[in-house]
Amino acid sequence: MKSWKTARRTIGISRPLVMGVLNLTPDSFSDGGLFTNESEAVKQAEKLISDGADIIDIGGESSRPGSKQVTAEEEIRRVLPVIKAVCQRWDIPVSIDTWKSAVAGAAIDAGAEIINDISGLRFDSEMAALAARSGAGLVLMHSRGEFSTMHSQPPVYDVLSEVVENLSHSLEKARAAAVGDRQIVLDVGIGFGKTAEQNLELLARLDEVSRAFSGFPILVGASRKSFIGKVLDREEPRQRLYGSLASAAIAVFNGADIVRVHDVRESVEAVLIADAIRLRKSLAAAD
Repeated sequence: MKSWKTARRTIGISRPLVMGVLNLTPDSFSDGGLFTNESEAVKQAEKLISDGADIIDIGGESSRPGSKQVTAEEEIRRVLPVIKAVCQRWDIPVSIDTWKSAVAGAAIDAGAEIINDISGLRFDSEMAALAARSGAGLVLMHSRGEFSTMHSQPPVYDVLSEVVENLSHSLEKARAAAVGDRQIVLDVGIGFGKTAEQNLELLARLDEVSRAFSGFPILVGASRKSFIGKVLDREEPRQRLYGSLASAAIAVFNGADIVRVHDVRESVEAVLIADAIRLRKSLAAAD
């Protein structure tokens, strides 16, 4: 059984884990401005937990196409009160969605135990050392370009090779800083510098990524993203529930261990069925 060591516990992964998204930003692509008030954010965290979330991923800076970078001070102002409140009320792993080591450090001091770095350690040279020092769980996500250009990179020819190669570089950086393998989860970066067709390809071939990084948990965050809207002709992100559920289920069937989602209750049921079918397939293949 895979597991994930964080700053506060070891999380067993005997079934797919569901990471619930809690954006404290005014401009996130699907829920910007909904939870900028602390009491509303804590209420949403309670809903995510009651719906079955295994982890709460809290972010204070949008990484959607066209988003504007905010200062570390502003990001800390947005996330710290909510992280403290959630950690005081519930015993659930909290992840800080940031690429800035100053924000991650403040979040860990407030009770967070996982760092979700969209840059895969590319943007902040201190992030790996912080993860090693704190023992925090670390999500290394594939992305290309700088913060302002992540979504405007020209598509690569072979997306699978690109993702595997760049995640390998991120993994090398983490190990060089003495981050333990058991702290690390790998994210293929659905929606970051990839065409709609490439996002579909990554989901279809996720088993190949999982085999390339045998032993490391794989995270997929496809929820409400634009490739789903393109396939379904749904411009409004909150109208992409069924496409998001299909994407999460297929990701789990093809090897994902964790899915990052906005709609927790529905996703929990979808991925449990996908995992049950995956298990039957593996048992049949072993006979």
